[in-house]
Amino acid sequence: MKIHSHIQHLGRYKKYQNMVELIHKYLQSKGYLLLDLPVMSPTLIPESYLEIFETEFQYMDTKEKLYLTPSPELFIKRLLSEGVGDCYYLGKSFRNSEPHSPKHIPEFTMLELYKTGENYKYMAREVLAMLSYVSRGLNGTNTLVYQGKSISLENWEEMTVAQAFERYASVSEDELFDQRRFVRRAQGKGYAVEGFSYEDLWSQMYSQEIEPHLGVNGYPTLLYDYPVIFAALSTPNLDGKTAQRFEFYIEGIELGNCYSELTDATMQEKRLVDEYQERKKSGKIEHPADDGFVDALKKGLPDSTGIAIGVERLGMIMTDASQIEDLKLITIQ
Repeated sequence: MKIHSHIQHLGRYKKYQNMVELIHKYLQSKGYLLLDLPVMSPTLIPESYLEIFETEFQYMDTKEKLYLTPSPELFIKRLLSEGVGDCYYLGKSFRNSEPHSPKHIPEFTMLELYKTGENYKYMAREVLAMLSYVSRGLNGTNTLVYQGKSISLENWEEMTVAQAFERYASVSEDELFDQRRFVRRAQGKGYAVEGFSYEDLWSQMYSQEIEPHLGVNGYPTLLYDYPVIFAALSTPNLDGKTAQRFEFYIEGIELGNCYSELTDATMQEKRLVDEYQERKKSGKIEHPADDGFVDALKKGLPDSTGIAIGVERLGMIMTDASQIEDLKLITIQ
């Protein structure tokens, strides 16, 4: 890897920093508390779909493994259970074993926002209001232009995950929620199924056939009610098949991921055990599971909703940049 400087990006960098300040201003005007949190931890929440960065603290004969946090969630849930109230973090997070791309870097900026006493539908309204506020502050209007396309922030284009698969991939709801039928349907569509799980095939089809259609019809798309298997930290719906999770997109770019937070400690503990086993099976770096995360739920996590938003990706949209690198003065690649 090499260090690259990009002073030619100074103008867009300043606009991006203005965007960050507008986010702070909006959230603090709504009573959210800004949290200053560590980026290293001796334990993490087991998550099977991502890899982590490992480091080590050393002092004389003392050595201790530490891990760069892929999300601030393990800290925030503790604070919520102790009564911190509505809060947010805006800072660095880290994901390993993923290639540099126009929309992803291993060290990235995350906004993680929590509202107590509300669910994911409230958060959808809050986020849209925040996007409109930021766009008006940057551009004087809540209709923005990204790569030549006009996007109005007046409303969401809303659809369920099941509706999206039916509309864009011709996969029925019955097929979507039946793992064997879904695998057969994927095979019939030409996907290689040998050695791939339902989750693998679902993710392939989602990225290839669903995501490119999201947020491209003049409004950001709100895609909600994901299968429970893809929402391990979310409150399940009464149908037993879906959970209260949404993601939102602009021009095919995934910008945020929201849950109505799971408060059932027993259910959460089981899901995390399953995630830990999946990590082991996939050969990912093993780390101690964060038992304190489950303890926080047992202590009493309030009903709440939380969302994680990729701040650089949002910056791309708000400043009309084609890649994250265009927002940076220094990059390491």
